[in-house]
Amino acid sequence: MDPERIRALAGHPELSVAVEEECVSTNSALKERAPSLTAPFALIAKRQTGGRGRNGRSFFSPEGTGLYMSLLIRPKLSLRDITLLTPSAAVAAAEAIEEVFGVRTGIKWVNDIYLGGKKVCGILVESAITSAGAAYAVAGFGVNIAPPPSGFPPELPCAGAVTEKASPGAIEELAAAILRRYLDTLAELPSTAFMRGYRDRLMYVGEEIELIRGGERRSAVLLGCDERGGLTVRLMEGGEETVTGGEITLRPKGAV
Repeated sequence: MDPERIRALAGHPELSVAVEEECVSTNSALKERAPSLTAPFALIAKRQTGGRGRNGRSFFSPEGTGLYMSLLIRPKLSLRDITLLTPSAAVAAAEAIEEVFGVRTGIKWVNDIYLGGKKVCGILVESAITSAGAAYAVAGFGVNIAPPPSGFPPELPCAGAVTEKASPGAIEELAAAILRRYLDTLAELPSTAFMRGYRDRLMYVGEEIELIRGGERRSAVLLGCDERGGLTVRLMEGGEETVTGGEITLRPKGAV
């Protein structure tokens, strides 16, 4: 992969791009290096040995079949508006995948990108918070562009890929498209205009889901999401609620 080609395709002269053969986690690496880096700075690893997702999960990151990239930013946002960094990253990734590969994706709240019923992209945004806002934030994008030669591990039954084969050129184009779209959106925050793209792709609207927060699970019908990415649901126990944390899964058919 050519970092200068990625930078040129991204179309943001202020952006720096680095590519490494191997990294434990691109998010962790950028967080460690944040004090010495000028934002925006993108780090791409050809493979990760300890890729991370939300809630402490790991992200399978073999060489040659995926994009593993993190972007260091220094957003001038209030504490309230920092929450917009995650849904805007999801929209940028979904639109970029669609642009490069000509497919239609869905967003599983909060920030997983799905294609054909399988997860093809995970996003992890981590912020260093001060009383004034974020000193910096790191947005990580892991995209399964093609299936690994030996297939996905059996413990990842929901994992899928965008296409059948990943070329270095396609990985570069996808990296640039995500960076371009995300940096464009970041320049407009705290505007929530990007949420139109989020709502258009939101999965499970009108379906029965389970809300998972800590050890608690509650059944609900997903109604949609608000302007800031909060999930609007109608609880089976009665009443409507806007959920801002946790995760969801489809409620099994026939569950009581």
